[in-house]
Amino acid sequence: MKFEFRYRHGPVLAIALSVAMLGAAAAGAADRYESTYAQMDAAATRYREAQLRLARGDDTAAAAMTTALEDVEDLARGCMKQKRCNSARVITVYEGMLRGHDFGNTEPMLVGENHADPDHASPILAASPQARQALSQLPDGHQFDAMVEFNEPVQAAMRDWLTHRRAFLIDAHENYQYMRYLMYPEYQRSGLPEALLFGIMAQESGGKVHSVSRSGASGPLQFMPATGYRFGLGRDGSGFDTRFDPQFAARANAAYINERFAELNRNLEYTVAAYNGGEGRALRLFQQSGGRPFWSPEVYSQLPPETRDYVPMVIAAAWLYLHPKKYGLEFPRVDTTPDQFQLARASSINELAICLGNGGTRDGWFRVLRNLNPRYEANGYIPQGTFLRAPRKVSQLYRSRCVQGRDAEVASQLVRARSFGENMAVASTGTVPQGAIGIATGVPTVLPPAKTHSVRAGENLVAIARDYRCDLKELAQANRLQPPAYVVRTGVVLRLEGCGR
Repeated sequence: MKFEFRYRHGPVLAIALSVAMLGAAAAGAADRYESTYAQMDAAATRYREAQLRLARGDDTAAAAMTTALEDVEDLARGCMKQKRCNSARVITVYEGMLRGHDFGNTEPMLVGENHADPDHASPILAASPQARQALSQLPDGHQFDAMVEFNEPVQAAMRDWLTHRRAFLIDAHENYQYMRYLMYPEYQRSGLPEALLFGIMAQESGGKVHSVSRSGASGPLQFMPATGYRFGLGRDGSGFDTRFDPQFAARANAAYINERFAELNRNLEYTVAAYNGGEGRALRLFQQSGGRPFWSPEVYSQLPPETRDYVPMVIAAAWLYLHPKKYGLEFPRVDTTPDQFQLARASSINELAICLGNGGTRDGWFRVLRNLNPRYEANGYIPQGTFLRAPRKVSQLYRSRCVQGRDAEVASQLVRARSFGENMAVASTGTVPQGAIGIATGVPTVLPPAKTHSVRAGENLVAIARDYRCDLKELAQANRLQPPAYVVRTGVVLRLEGCGR
């Protein structure tokens, strides 16, 4: 499994290789630059170690990979400025990191590209030999191709995915790509095909990790409370329901599927039916089938209508995941390189989604941030200093748009605005509704009172008092501001005395 990164300076490699050829004759005088070479080797080692950590699911290693790559770039540029530095040696390591000679491919993780193989056109297959063999991991002798080609319920499900549910499938695929580095390793370690994971997720939630059904099934893979508890899911010490966590949910799902495979002689259809219709019913039908195929009327007709639809929909989604081009299905091309950023000030997912803007995407970053940071409610308070998971593009946008400036100010103003219903509640009860703390517990809690406020450009004391629901006179007295102007300067930190939150 590879995680790939876009390097900062695309032209650096071409320039460096040219300089390397010019400087090759001076390679014999490289001894004086041993310190540079040692630093280069150390950075390359850090890069490799971080990549291995990332492959094992430590998404915090992405930042270490970036730093190591940038260190080698800086060393390459410094070496090129010295006549007797063996730039060829530095560039060999740099090129190896970028092209994957030693440590893996370092082109950006782009999905949605077309590939030469017209049948297996999924971008994931091109990047992962394990995924290319995905269905071979299913039961020996299982005629998966034949089932898809000749099974009418599966073909009808494919028709649905490719017509009125096409947009839903494409959204599910895009959602999954951003979470793939968290979910796929759990299936890979369990020896299960990635296509099956995608098929279940697409049908269950469309890749929206906070999905909750009317029956109480929750998370991207829709575990019921009791089943989730059996496989290690439920409330943790903070009150967070780990059914919403994509990595934990994928781990539990893989354990469940393998348990059913062991019980049902690795029969794919019965296993998928068990996930939706209950393992007891599936086992009973399997034992009573007398060897008849799952799709035989004697077996298939005994399933609940929902399960009769569910099984072919999951299998069809898995098939289309592997063979999109064959059916004219194009998945979006997105850069999913994992990264993280640290909040420079308290914020919420809603506020971040506003200040980040679309950022080159069709739908913006709300869903991506929600999926990668499931512990936080959309409108919940997330403390300053918190690290949030995000694609690298979001980390870059955060620093340029959300820390300060007009975009940050507009987002802050909009998330503080109350709707008509909220204003009516204040008028009728005399109390101000408080925001939920940022943990997806389903139980609202009170937002901690703000103690200070740093004045931003264009703000005045009246607006600040309104936003924090302060008594204007008490606020002014606490900060020694004189009426009637109450002049406040940009950057001054106000004590929020007499305020409602």
